[in-house]
Amino acid sequence: MHTILGTTTCRCGACGSCRAARLDARRANIVQPDLELVAVPRDESFKVWSHGYPYRTVRWHFHPEYEIQLVTSTTGTYFVGDYVGNFAPGNLVMMGSNLPHNWVSHVSPGEHVDERCLILQFDAGFIARAVLVFPELARMTSLLEASASGVLFSSKTGAAAEPIMREMLGAQGMRRITLFFALLELLVQSVDPVKLTSAAYRADPASYAGTRINHVLAYIGKNLSQELRETELAELAGQSASAFSRYFRRHTGVPFVQYVNRLRINLACQLLMSGELTVTDICYQVGFNNLSNFNRQFLLQKEMSPSRWRGYQQLNTASSTGSPDISAATSATSATSASGVQLEA
Repeated sequence: MHTILGTTTCRCGACGSCRAARLDARRANIVQPDLELVAVPRDESFKVWSHGYPYRTVRWHFHPEYEIQLVTSTTGTYFVGDYVGNFAPGNLVMMGSNLPHNWVSHVSPGEHVDERCLILQFDAGFIARAVLVFPELARMTSLLEASASGVLFSSKTGAAAEPIMREMLGAQGMRRITLFFALLELLVQSVDPVKLTSAAYRADPASYAGTRINHVLAYIGKNLSQELRETELAELAGQSASAFSRYFRRHTGVPFVQYVNRLRINLACQLLMSGELTVTDICYQVGFNNLSNFNRQFLLQKEMSPSRWRGYQQLNTASSTGSPDISAATSATSATSASGVQLEA
């Protein structure tokens, strides 16, 4: 998934060398990776999740966060920096900050896989702060440095990592942290991990961020609380509205409005968990212009109302801390309308 431009002294523009050079240049432009916005919940140190295939993030992309990915089903081809290889279940790879990557499964047209991989994402700041508190964690430094090239671990390590990562999906509180460091310890102790990219390869996030779609995605991420019109974003991208609509969907996998609503609901969930704002305040703070639409979009994505979702989070917190407010939290989860949608602010 990478292009190495050959050198040539010919500039006639018509010969085979010149045509090949133009083709290489076009390919180099096409494969610029997209920026993925990783939303780590406000009350958590890292993000752990799973997804199937096809999925919206399955594209050539990068992000500032470190990533550990374990394939649990399907075979296919994967791309890390300038490396191209084949994968199968048990494929365990760690990528460093801003290292482009993509896994493409070989499945039949129209086939859908419920779970293709388990993913852990965290930023460098989290590890740096942890090392300041626990100097023993400094031994992870070599692993983090190696991940700048992408690191492939043995199938044995992949098999050992799966139960840890799978438990992390539902773990809460200190158990999440215990599992996180257990996974990193497993990787640090892994025998003969393989660096994937060539010695000459260097990730260039400044160049990636200069691409048209990444300007747009960065703008959306910074302006979620403001009104976002597709026509205005099309102007920012220097495209017509119809061309931008096709372009945006091709790069993100979803229409513009759906993408924005998804980010806004994710932000709303973080604010709901903090418990400091009313549902109405959160509705407007994340960029919705009326409470009815906010409730409707929240219900579509979370299959419950914002108030009920907050009630469940309060119940979860109360049960883990032994809080006397557990009965009040339980009441909040059941105080819904006959349709299961709670619309009060």
